[in-house]
Amino acid sequence: MRKVSVISAATGALLLAACGSSDEGTIVTEDGETVEYDVDGDGGDAQITMRGEDGEEVVINSGSGASGADLPDGYSLYPGASVVSTATINQADGQGTMVMMQSDASPEDMVSFYRNQAEGAGITIQMEMTTNGNAMIAGEGEGGTSFSFNATPSDDGTLGQLMVGRELN
Repeated sequence: MRKVSVISAATGALLLAACGSSDEGTIVTEDGETVEYDVDGDGGDAQITMRGEDGEEVVINSGSGASGADLPDGYSLYPGASVVSTATINQADGQGTMVMMQSDASPEDMVSFYRNQAEGAGITIQMEMTTNGNAMIAGEGEGGTSFSFNATPSDDGTLGQLMVGRELN
């Protein structure tokens, strides 16, 4: 499963970026796949680009420089939220965006906001769960579009994770 391999390698590169340096190289995954990486880190901000053997690409931005979340049409950052990190995944069979954000809003308010956006984008909510203060919704739309939003209470308000992806034909 190549997507998992590239994302696993990206996690290792993120650790390299935490050191605040620029680096590039190659990682061989547990499956024997070769993944090229470029890490550009500066004072807590980092951009990591990973490329797999078949052209799949993962770009992760983290830190204060991550404010440029590239969200699909119909989606926006929760009002007043700050971006913690973003990831963009491009593969031959699909692409997706993940945005981690921090907000003073409640998990319920954030879930409601993203439910409205998802439904407005043609997503049918198929799963909803609330447990121990955590809230999650997920669904699918036409053309292989998928959506999920998780909201977790934290000491600083709520940590939200938005994921939107779509299959490519």
